Amino acid sequence: MGWDYIDVILFSGDAYIDHPSMGCAVIGRVLESAGYRVAIVPQPNWQDDLRDFSKLGAPRLFFGVSAGAMDSMVNHYTAARRLRSNDAYTPNGRAGARPDYPTIVYTKALRKLFPDVPIVVGGIEASLRRFSHYDYWADELRHSILLDSAADILVYGMGERPILEIAKRLSEGHSIKSLVDIPQTVVSLSLSSLPEQTDSESDFVLHSFSECKANKLNQAENFKIIEIESNKWEGRTLWQVSDGVVIKANRQYPPLTQQEIDSFYDLPYTRLPHPRYRGKTIPAYEMIRHSITMHRGCFGGCAFCTISAHQGKFISSRSKQSILNEAKKIIGMDDFKGYISDLGGPSANMYMMHGCDIEICKSCKRPSCLHPIPCKNLRNDHSPLLDVYRAVDNLPGIKKSFIGSGVRYDLAMHKNTDASINKANREYIEELIARHVSGRLKVAPEHTSDAVLNVMRKPNFALFNEFKVIFDNVNRKHGLNQQLIPYFISSHPGCHEADMAELAVATKNLNFHLEQVQDFTPTPMTVSTEAYYTGVHPYTLQPVFTAKSPKEKLAQRKYFFWYLQENKSDIISSLKRIGRLDLIDKLYPNQSSYCANKPRRAVEAHNKSRKNSKNKK
Repeated sequence: MGWDYIDVILFSGDAYIDHPSMGCAVIGRVLESAGYRVAIVPQPNWQDDLRDFSKLGAPRLFFGVSAGAMDSMVNHYTAARRLRSNDAYTPNGRAGARPDYPTIVYTKALRKLFPDVPIVVGGIEASLRRFSHYDYWADELRHSILLDSAADILVYGMGERPILEIAKRLSEGHSIKSLVDIPQTVVSLSLSSLPEQTDSESDFVLHSFSECKANKLNQAENFKIIEIESNKWEGRTLWQVSDGVVIKANRQYPPLTQQEIDSFYDLPYTRLPHPRYRGKTIPAYEMIRHSITMHRGCFGGCAFCTISAHQGKFISSRSKQSILNEAKKIIGMDDFKGYISDLGGPSANMYMMHGCDIEICKSCKRPSCLHPIPCKNLRNDHSPLLDVYRAVDNLPGIKKSFIGSGVRYDLAMHKNTDASINKANREYIEELIARHVSGRLKVAPEHTSDAVLNVMRKPNFALFNEFKVIFDNVNRKHGLNQQLIPYFISSHPGCHEADMAELAVATKNLNFHLEQVQDFTPTPMTVSTEAYYTGVHPYTLQPVFTAKSPKEKLAQRKYFFWYLQENKSDIISSLKRIGRLDLIDKLYPNQSSYCANKPRRAVEAHNKSRKNSKNKK
């Protein structure tokens, strides 16, 4: 580049892909568009003499550090805490290219080499660990990652606006220690900075870290406040005393305007991995190379999901023209064959959705606009979405556009008081199924039990049954043979073994052999994780059962696979143990009377004999 200095050097736990779906690329391009010189060091080696951290020298303004697109511990470990053998954000999927907690490891390496250079941390790992949080992999409550990393400032949520403000102020000569009031940032201050009032219109003081460690109910109470404030149009500044200092999390910025979000996505991304990876495959890139993000934010408020905690519940949508411009860039790519892999967002069908009266939204404290029932102020009009779908499909060079992001069928099916919106929503559902599914439509009912779904903040399973009828009818109408693929979670807080047994029966009756399933994994800053750790629901403080031991989890998970012969005798024994003999015949007709008085080995021998006899016939 011919530069004699660099303004900002970004370190990332991911391989570098210059694509608007990748956070490091967006932050780099946004800073570049503001006139700053930016360098990016992807996946630095932290196990040698730290030469990757020092090879570019010190930046003029600051170092930026992110663990990458995923929390590193989710990236590294399964729900059973087993080490994963691959990493989708690394060339050829190779594991081991980043440490556990890169936010901490990278920052400490930089602090050692450049003790006086400001360090800013951000990304999903830092964002969701900004206060005291339960770490499932360490099985302990930890304080803010800002303290563990020894960074100067932490950016939470989507970081374009705060990172630009940080760069601007440092360029103007302000010291990093003076940047204590920038929205959507977290800083560490002396105890004397605590506000006198613990609960005011502008500030709220949370229980201290030591109080949370001493009493889990304090941690639960903290989470409720954090979630409510982070989902407001404009929340309060939150404070938490920890280890002799006070963590100050400044209130968030209001939702992005359309002009702002367009400006971030209209930057000159190459949409390609860096040339250094030529000849290698980065699995995550294969998923998003021909995809388009249409909006940010999610108002679903699912209890186990971190999207609203990071992006907020208010939707910021790109303009139709901005989306079409990106589609044209994709059409011009050498490897494009005519198929857009995804026109989506955190939830695919929330594009352009908002309240009928925005002033009501600005004072709203609900963490979800859909649970327990959809908000009366919600305008669930899918017609802008249909308009974009059709405009993209009409571009020369587009054969078909698919919707790969998750679809909230409950949002599309919700009856509005406006008949024209209901008509548009029916059109959306049919067009989605008939024209934008690549053979398999993935949706997420998550469970079949009303009690479990209520904890999850998900709709009644009966709604999924209604959607399946619509799905099957549309397929017949258009002569299609597509599959509906439901996602389910086991061992979620509130879920008992009997709930999983009933899930097995319900899905069997719908002729599903499940494949998209998972054990619940507690990740920082979700309702479900707080319930898992504290044993109570953070909003009611009432006890919530959670399966925790490997034995308890396996006892739940096996019901996903009731149809496998090797699980049959074990499931029958388990149903007897929990007193649900009524479910045995529903899963395995004519088995309950035989199995009731037979020991397990005898049952297995009988099943083997029947199988051999069947094979002979």
